[in-house]
Amino acid sequence: MPSDSTKPAAPGLRERKKQRRYEAISETAIALFLERGFEKVSVAEVAAAAEVSKPTLFRYFPSKEDLVLHRFADHEDEAARVVTARGAATAIDALHHHFLDGLEHHDPVTGLCDAPAVLAFHRLLYGTPSLVARLHGYQDRSEQALAAALLAAHGGNPLETRLAAAQIIAVQRVLAEENWRRIASGEPASEIHPSAITSANNAYTQLRTGLTRYA
Repeated sequence: MPSDSTKPAAPGLRERKKQRRYEAISETAIALFLERGFEKVSVAEVAAAAEVSKPTLFRYFPSKEDLVLHRFADHEDEAARVVTARGAATAIDALHHHFLDGLEHHDPVTGLCDAPAVLAFHRLLYGTPSLVARLHGYQDRSEQALAAALLAAHGGNPLETRLAAAQIIAVQRVLAEENWRRIASGEPASEIHPSAITSANNAYTQLRTGLTRYA
């Protein structure tokens, strides 16, 4: 067992207060965007509702889109963290099991969640072109973090690991988008769940075996 000196230090009071302010501003903004539409709410209105100045808001969120995508912040390096903490499992096995666990718990990041608040958020996200465009930056950073974790876990060279990371992140994204598409069309998450598991298993099998069908 690691000694107390090797454990990560708990966040200090200043960090906790900063995190609470991040979350409060973001949730205030999302509530306004859901009520009136992303394009119809100004940053000044968000700042006023959150009781902060515009300069303060921009210190926390560099762009208006970041007010929404803040919810993805904890997931940006999630795949990398799964690989780093994989134990004896291979990277693909660890990521596969993690995705299946997300489906089991209807984690919104898998797309398999029909809770009303999640549905509303996804409609806001995927119905706003500037937010969809901003997601590309999130995916790029996810790939970079995963590539670094794969390189540390399995060796290789930076280009190989970046190509592998891009394929893995793309698989997770497409699986989540397909689940969300079916949810948005009115199918209950409980009914989609079995086929979502099958799709995930097939996708990760394809990652393991390569694109032999198209070779």
